[in-house]
Amino acid sequence: MKRSLSLASLSLAAALAATPALAQQTANPSNVVSFSTSANLEVPQDLLSLTLNTTREGSDAATVQKALQQAVEAALAQAKPSAQAGAMEVRTGNFSIYPRYASQGRISGWQGTAEVVLEGTDVPRITQTAARINTLSVARVAQGLSRQAREKHESAVQAQAVSQFRAKAQDLAKLFGFSGYELREVNVSTNEPGMSPMPIMMRAKSDMMASEAAPLPVEAGKALVTVTVSGSIALTK
Repeated sequence: MKRSLSLASLSLAAALAATPALAQQTANPSNVVSFSTSANLEVPQDLLSLTLNTTREGSDAATVQKALQQAVEAALAQAKPSAQAGAMEVRTGNFSIYPRYASQGRISGWQGTAEVVLEGTDVPRITQTAARINTLSVARVAQGLSRQAREKHESAVQAQAVSQFRAKAQDLAKLFGFSGYELREVNVSTNEPGMSPMPIMMRAKSDMMASEAAPLPVEAGKALVTVTVSGSIALTK
């Protein structure tokens, strides 16, 4: 009985001694390579955002606020009949009123700005609607990629990135003298191209009045859809 207890104690001690070594071996596996691959595709931007704004001044804040509200309401009345989900969304933007100061820090008047935003994938509809609005003028133009277009192109780019990752994994295995590999960890990430601002050519006021009904000329730019695959592999004999 005493001998059996000693053997059991010895076995337990050996197991405890081996546990840290086993844990270290598991935590730090050998022949592991980490790397990443990326694939990208340049596609036409299909989303247009036009920001129209106006500025009003007055002796008191209430007068300025009322003038801005009237300008925005008139713009919305002209834009909303042409609105269509996805094709052209209409929303209000920044609305702010702030004092103007004279000498000695005294308030000499009030000034405010208001915005209306037209955004969507129907470029002719957006530019023609903006041309009809006479209470606001175009302040900013930006282009981007719609969610539908981005998801459509991401599928093809993702397949390319995964294929490149697998090919590189096999090449690395051969370069290190191994016959193959096992996938340990993998992450797939995609970028989301933001809106790209476009410059607006300023024209003389007389030219703007003469062509106030003419749509703003807009040419689609390019967006880059990128998918990155990163991870680690264990090289195998």
